[in-house]
Amino acid sequence: MLVRHHESTQDLEYKHLAALQKMKDEQLKKQHETERDNQTDYNLCAEADLRKKHALEVKHQPRSLKAKEIQIRKQFNEAVKTQQRQYKALKDHILQNTPKNEQKTVVKKLKEEQLRKLAALGDQYEASIAEMLQQQNVRLDETQMADANELRNRLQQELELLIAYQSKIKMHTEAQHQRERKVLEERVSLRRALLEQKMEEERVTFDKEEQDKRSQLQERQSKELKTFDIETTAMGLKAVEVVQASLEQVDDDISIRGSMLSLSGSSSSNSFTSHTPL
Repeated sequence: MLVRHHESTQDLEYKHLAALQKMKDEQLKKQHETERDNQTDYNLCAEADLRKKHALEVKHQPRSLKAKEIQIRKQFNEAVKTQQRQYKALKDHILQNTPKNEQKTVVKKLKEEQLRKLAALGDQYEASIAEMLQQQNVRLDETQMADANELRNRLQQELELLIAYQSKIKMHTEAQHQRERKVLEERVSLRRALLEQKMEEERVTFDKEEQDKRSQLQERQSKELKTFDIETTAMGLKAVEVVQASLEQVDDDISIRGSMLSLSGSSSSNSFTSHTPL
């Protein structure tokens, strides 16, 4: 009975622990799924924000480039003014040192040289503006690509850290489940050992009580036999004679019962005969 009760209690404890651990595992699984979903939503929002930022930069880039182009053209105008001042000073100097009949030819050549230099200077500044625009576009593309790669790497690293953390929590939970099962097994084993010890003690106690009862009964019977021997001896009888008399009494009882059965049989026979017609 005690063993059946122990086994029934043991089954209930194991089932309760298994159900509790299953519930914890399901809760942990849902929690981890929610965390990963939140991380995914965060990644999508971060990437969308970066795309908006890049689109705004592209939108504002012409304004920035226009300001830089105006600055370059301003520098070009300043350079042209400087060239014109230098040309005027050079022209005055040449006219002072050149004969009058040659001044027209010299001034024409000087004017052509000035125009050539101004054209070259203009081409140089236009090339500078074109190069600046190209560099800005390339630089913007490279910067935005670097931003996108950096964001992608950071988000991937955050996701990997989250997965590693969740794996660590899962391993810790599994280890906790194993410790709980081990504690339950030890408790059940200890309870079974105590139960078996108690049953053994009860069996030993029962055997001892039975042995004591048998010893007491044998001792009492021995005392009664001794008392009987003493009493029969005091009455002048011997134990052998008493036994013999007892046996004779038994034989007499058997003989009497046999005679009675014989008489009963004869009576039945006579009765049958007397009622038989001649």
